[in-house]
Amino acid sequence: MKHLTHGNYIFPSLQITEALLKERDKQAKWNGIPLLLQKLYEHSHPNSDFSQCQSILKEISPLLSMEAMVYVTEDRKAAQESSFPNTYTFDLFGGVDVSVLNNIKRSTEGVTRRLAERNDFVLFLFTLMTNKKTFLQTATLIEDILGVKKEMIQLDDIPNLASLVSSFDQQQLANFCRILAVTISELDTGSDDKHTLLAKNAQQKKNLGPSRAEINQATLLNIPGFIERLCKLATRKVSETTGTSSFLQELEEWYTWLDNALVLDALMRVANEEAEQSSTESSDESGLANTSTRTQLPQSMKIMHEIMYKLEVLYVLCVLLMGRQRNQVHKMIAEFRLIPGLNNLFDKLIWRKHSASALVLHGHNQNCDCSPDITLKIQFLRLLQSFSDHHENKYLLLNSQELNELSAISHKANIPEVDAVVNTDRSLVCDGKRGLLTRLLQVMKKEPAESSFRFWQARAVESFLRGTTSYADQMFLLKRGLLEHILYCIVDSECKSRDVLQSYFDLLGELMKFNIDAFKRFNKYINTDEKFQIFLNQINSSLVDSNMLVRCITLSLDRFENQSDAKVAEVLSECRLLSYMSQMSMRMSFLFRLINIIHVQTLTQENVSCLNTSLVILMLARRKEKLPFYLRTLQQMEYTEKYPGFILNNFHSLLRFWQQHYLNKDKDSTCLENSSCISFTYWKETVSILLSPDRTSPCAIVSYIDEAYMDIDRDFSEE
Repeated sequence: MKHLTHGNYIFPSLQITEALLKERDKQAKWNGIPLLLQKLYEHSHPNSDFSQCQSILKEISPLLSMEAMVYVTEDRKAAQESSFPNTYTFDLFGGVDVSVLNNIKRSTEGVTRRLAERNDFVLFLFTLMTNKKTFLQTATLIEDILGVKKEMIQLDDIPNLASLVSSFDQQQLANFCRILAVTISELDTGSDDKHTLLAKNAQQKKNLGPSRAEINQATLLNIPGFIERLCKLATRKVSETTGTSSFLQELEEWYTWLDNALVLDALMRVANEEAEQSSTESSDESGLANTSTRTQLPQSMKIMHEIMYKLEVLYVLCVLLMGRQRNQVHKMIAEFRLIPGLNNLFDKLIWRKHSASALVLHGHNQNCDCSPDITLKIQFLRLLQSFSDHHENKYLLLNSQELNELSAISHKANIPEVDAVVNTDRSLVCDGKRGLLTRLLQVMKKEPAESSFRFWQARAVESFLRGTTSYADQMFLLKRGLLEHILYCIVDSECKSRDVLQSYFDLLGELMKFNIDAFKRFNKYINTDEKFQIFLNQINSSLVDSNMLVRCITLSLDRFENQSDAKVAEVLSECRLLSYMSQMSMRMSFLFRLINIIHVQTLTQENVSCLNTSLVILMLARRKEKLPFYLRTLQQMEYTEKYPGFILNNFHSLLRFWQQHYLNKDKDSTCLENSSCISFTYWKETVSILLSPDRTSPCAIVSYIDEAYMDIDRDFSEE
């Protein structure tokens, strides 16, 4: 009989003739399992009839499923062979080697989908992860099955999940995070129109309870020590990694995990380069170095290994930070010193310089977004953004000296210190000469113009400023040249990327809001009419991208005009930007365009800010009792464009949607209050006044739409 092998493993059932198997099967009551395994392996190769695999699996699965569930629900107590005859037969003849299943599922997507339909089988696979020899193949198989599974599994259904996770070493836990990433992330519908706010609101009405992803997030947080172990994994240095695996064993794990022969080729090339370099450097020694390089994983590969692990861990932490248990996660990762740990890794690992032999996949380059180095940086920046956004723990991104600097800025300006700065636990902040925020600013200013990091860097820094405006936070960043850097990118390099421009405009808005020193610095940098025109062109090229900056300028101008300070008066008279926005015609132009570029059916999380910016302009007008003038001017602009009613009808619909969206009991309105320093009550009152049905009211939109052009009752609900 021809022996079929998998790697160096020869399957027992393949060494015995079919006739002998059949004869012995009756006596031993094997229920045909060895014969089925033999057929399964024969049909698991690329040139085989894969449809046969499905029918064979359907025969094997019922024989194992019931025993498996009994086994795992009994807390994996020591079991006797007689208690689980089918399972032991399956194991005896090589069935537990998940590489067989791995070969099958790689052969055809149909088999994977078939396996995914069997929930009991998927849960059984998790129990195989206790076996270190088959852990990696099992994890890969589970990940692929979950990728095609229509319904997300519940982690609560995995028997003894807490003990399973606690049995993993750190390396296994990092790999397990690949599976967790699928179970805690909300399913993407894959359709852009489903991301409209109308669709999201309709979906929320249908889903009254928490989603499966949210339930799974809560399950993970209830596992003792889970977050602490993730923080240790995320912050450990390459020199701290443990393990006695040989070079070939580690290389084999890489191949299985990354599932790409080209990656293996790249790794081998790196290994050979470092081995040659080491051999050259130690040619006058006894040859021990040569032996070492052949039996140990080269340093650059260890670094890449660690980068891949950290990618998975940071992703899971990032998702948890954005979930319903955000405050609980914040407290835990602060306690376990995630931020100081990442700060210590910043130069040597996270933002390390590329070596000549850094891992690059075939057909790609070091700056490609597929590169592990690139992906780690982006994931790190996303984590910082989630960590800082509207949370007092953001001050952990600084070190003690930098916190003292914030206090000094407040004292010098004769304003109260921010409570969160005073209350920050100094034992949990960054170590060393610079905190993580300062390090980020340094690399941000050195980033090449075409870099894909610019967007994420700006988002991460902006999140530090979000929330209630802090003069001290702004001055801390202004003193480090951030405003000049942003203006250089917008004006001098004339940035063309829409995403990057939007992130810069948003950051500039948070940096300058209500800060007279920032406007003075702006005017010093934008010191010619030519520069100012380039800046305006960038703003006007896409109001969806720049509207948050427009809102900042409008709010700041309103505050400055109500102050009697001599310094403020000087800047008001000299600053090109404030003078430009003080013109009524300019404010009306922005208002008209902001309303015109959005419609209820196309509102998304991305462009709804245009609606809120238009409302800010009108709320400030209402404060000065100029609301009727603004509405009348909009009406006149409609007639000038020869489309009477098209702007005001649209605005009426947008405001009706605004009420449905923001007056929802689950909606958090503090962001609107914090970003504008206008109470949410005033927001609501203004919208109600504008939507008044009384055509005699000078502040009601309907008063400015002629009967012939009235179209305000259209139903825009999502079906």
